[in-house]
Amino acid sequence: MTSPEQTHRDVFGAPPDGVWSAPGRVNLIGEHTDYNQGLVLPIALRQRTTAACTARDDDLLRMHSAQGGAGPEVVEVRIGDVGPGSPEGWTAYVAGVLWALREDGFAVRGMDVSVDSEVPVGAGLSSSAALECAVGAAASDLFGLGLLADAEGRARLAAACVRAENEVAGAATGGMDQSAALLCGEGAALLLDCRDGATEQVPFDLAAVDHVLLVTDTRATHALNDGQYESRRRACEAAASALGVASLREVPVEGLDAALDRLGDDEQRRRTRHVVTEIARVEATVAALRAGDLEEVGRLFLASHASLRDDYEVSCDELDVSVDAAVGAGALGARMTGGGFGGSSIALLPSGSVEAARDAIAAAFAARGWREPRSFAVTAGPPAARDA
Repeated sequence: MTSPEQTHRDVFGAPPDGVWSAPGRVNLIGEHTDYNQGLVLPIALRQRTTAACTARDDDLLRMHSAQGGAGPEVVEVRIGDVGPGSPEGWTAYVAGVLWALREDGFAVRGMDVSVDSEVPVGAGLSSSAALECAVGAAASDLFGLGLLADAEGRARLAAACVRAENEVAGAATGGMDQSAALLCGEGAALLLDCRDGATEQVPFDLAAVDHVLLVTDTRATHALNDGQYESRRRACEAAASALGVASLREVPVEGLDAALDRLGDDEQRRRTRHVVTEIARVEATVAALRAGDLEEVGRLFLASHASLRDDYEVSCDELDVSVDAAVGAGALGARMTGGGFGGSSIALLPSGSVEAARDAIAAAFAARGWREPRSFAVTAGPPAARDA
């Protein structure tokens, strides 16, 4: 495998100033709560996206991706020409970050950027945020922004990456993915309050208790900019408005039934029920992890998946089958993770059940004539950083 430095040299004719990387993420629980100012609980993956970068003295951004096919194809754009909807495709996630940093008042210039990634694209593991945050980390160091020095700076960089994805790439995501890539800690899950930005590290070392988190990339189509995500976000905003609250986070779980009675739209009732109960499940999962009660964590995973499937309607046959097969093979619990409509599921398993679960999921897919899924165990890794 060619090193990031060598690829950069091959494409741009000189070695990079440095190499930075950022992780994909798995959200343990708390799905579609981030844009409702709720709670989420992601971990950073060991699978990462790398960005080998060289600072330029002009406004030109030259970009190359190892995932773009054979050959040294380079896409060029001037930062001053970047804006909503331009450029398109994967380059929006690179150029958008520099645009957003400049919009935030930072003096950034052009760069030569070559990227490579181990994070599966379209698997619901946030390959886009990994790309944004790797580039953002590089820009911070190359232009002396100091955003990697502390949690406050990292949160500000995460906000710029969110703006890049929302406004330039046109994907109306919340801020969980970028926060996970920049703020997660090794061996821990990140409890993130999306209302005030508060974070807390929650120990998550399954190996110490002989358990594993198995991720299954169903390889079903997954895209967040096809309108389905945005329609659910709008339904939540409409429900909050009808209830007279700033966001659905303001609806307490003990007052959920009364709130639902006040909503005349059935879709809004179902979306609201998911969000309010999911926030409560995040709190319960944190408590269960701290108590070492993995059986309860598994039960909460299953309740989350049922809510996402039935009330939020973002699951699909492949996700449902992977969850059922994992539980049938000994998982304490399983659920879809990420935005949905495809992507990945996670399963909490005793270490000795991993092979059985992987085989059961593959067999269930084969029986239905689906593409073979990719299942792999993950551990909680470190956040975005400079590698070389």
